[in-house]
Amino acid sequence: MQKNVFLTKPTLHLEKHYLSFYQEWKASGEDMVPWVISKDPTDFAGMLQSLHDNEQGENLPEGWVSDSTFWLVSEDDKVIGAVNIRHQLTEKLLNCGGHIGYGIRPSERRKGYATKMLRLSLEKAKELGIHKVLVVCDASNAASEKTILNNGGIPDVDVVEEDGNVLRRYWIDNR
Repeated sequence: MQKNVFLTKPTLHLEKHYLSFYQEWKASGEDMVPWVISKDPTDFAGMLQSLHDNEQGENLPEGWVSDSTFWLVSEDDKVIGAVNIRHQLTEKLLNCGGHIGYGIRPSERRKGYATKMLRLSLEKAKELGIHKVLVVCDASNAASEKTILNNGGIPDVDVVEEDGNVLRRYWIDNR
């Protein structure tokens, strides 16, 4: 059963809940998506500062763009998912990354959270002035593809990565 959820910026208040989310994902052995959840949370305050710096466009690696990270949280503070919104697109992001990357913790999948999180993320993207949003997923990820389509995704040209992986690209009109 789906709980009431909302997006929030990462905070120290949610440390133990985020660590539970992180450990569950690590234990699953799956790729950590979005990329930002792969940051080591051992120095939690340092991780939060890094996320803040990313949002402000400070101390970014060369070629990176500023981005905002939000956690999907339930009323009882459980961290259900994470989303990362890139404020601009480089040529690489235009092909392989898109504006929004998101992931739901393994134990909370198939409950509609991803669709809701993407919908809420589109509101955040609009606040950032992003009115045409690119969302990308692996062709093999039918659940993510359905999530994108449920949020108005319009298919664009697929991209084949160097390793042969096929990425589906979708644009969402966010006006």
